[in-house]
Amino acid sequence: MDQTKLLARLLELPRSLGTLIDLETYLRSILSAAAELTDSETASLMEYDEVAQELRFKVVPWFHWEAVRSAKIPLNSSVAGWIFLNVKPLMIDDVKNDPRHYGEIDNLTGFTTRSLLGVPLLLHGKAMGVIEVFNKAHGAQYGGEDIFILEALAALAATAMQNDLLESSALLSQNEARSLDRLKNEFIAITSHELRTPLGLILGHSTFLRELVGNEYYEQVDAIIRNATRLKEIIESLSSVDNYQTGGASLRSRMVSITRLIEDVSASFRDMAVEKGVTLKTINESAQDLFVDADGNKIAIVLSNLVKNALAFTSLGGHVTIRSAVESNFVKVIVEDDGLGIPAIDLPHVFERFYQVESHLTRKHGGMGLGLSVARSMVEMHGGRIWVESMEGRGSSFIFLLPFEQKKEVPVAERPFAG
Repeated sequence: MDQTKLLARLLELPRSLGTLIDLETYLRSILSAAAELTDSETASLMEYDEVAQELRFKVVPWFHWEAVRSAKIPLNSSVAGWIFLNVKPLMIDDVKNDPRHYGEIDNLTGFTTRSLLGVPLLLHGKAMGVIEVFNKAHGAQYGGEDIFILEALAALAATAMQNDLLESSALLSQNEARSLDRLKNEFIAITSHELRTPLGLILGHSTFLRELVGNEYYEQVDAIIRNATRLKEIIESLSSVDNYQTGGASLRSRMVSITRLIEDVSASFRDMAVEKGVTLKTINESAQDLFVDADGNKIAIVLSNLVKNALAFTSLGGHVTIRSAVESNFVKVIVEDDGLGIPAIDLPHVFERFYQVESHLTRKHGGMGLGLSVARSMVEMHGGRIWVESMEGRGSSFIFLLPFEQKKEVPVAERPFAG
């Protein structure tokens, strides 16, 4: 075949690889090209079965498929097996004189093999199958050009098979992840619901008992109330994220003073800051009261979670500052500290539910990794955006933007900055 036509024919196949829809159709086109370009009667492609440790037919001419679809090609007593095990091409001009020829396939198909050429399908230097062509026309012998052609086609086939395998694996992983996420959400929803009633009873009765027992058992009862309240906060956090993700959350928007919210939240953490020896202050860079159309309770939760985190990870003598400003059509709030900071490897994950930065920090500072996930959910419900800037050992800045006015009837997935 003319070299220009040969190269043009070989180039057709890699071009179509990018638009591959059906693997079998693509492999059949490779077999067709293999037979045509090597001037052979037919061709076949086998892949290695790791479990059975033998070769099986992947693609053959359609009129042979029913006969060989269940056939197994042994590695130690076949030409294809020799090619696979030795990872190199093999040409046989007369198979009758070669004991490696596995004649059972000829018996199944009624085909008579006279000559053949086979090459391994290679991926990263390892054989994953074999492609063969049979009976070169006019009794001619296979040569170096035929090997070159078949190796080029084998490389394309191996790439297509690997791409298909990777795509199938990715799809399976996505489905498994969705299933696990659904089960996790169901577990959280059921657990939160079932814990609320007994926890409410514990808090109610222990609060009542604290008034009756006097000073003798006050500490013990107070410990029960304190820890039950902590459990209640965890359940509420779980419910908040679950409601947002399942679409069960709603906003009760009205005009809210962000300036006032910041002052109120800051005041609620004064004692904690004093106890830790951390300076907590607020700065309004706009020098005016900032109002937004928002659910005040939810924004208070956002601020509380961010300030609580900042205080938890800031050491004695450190500083936590809550800044507010106007940026375009948004109110910008920054909670910054000069504490431990966040390692770069953890930054992309800090807003994920249950994610905790470094196990030794978690043990020291506690928490379930819910606060930042809740904060993100609340901000995104308002059509806002939240992110973090941090350097390990130099502190962190958690920043969120809230629009001045809420867009009505906009699905969460379509809101600006979501995700």
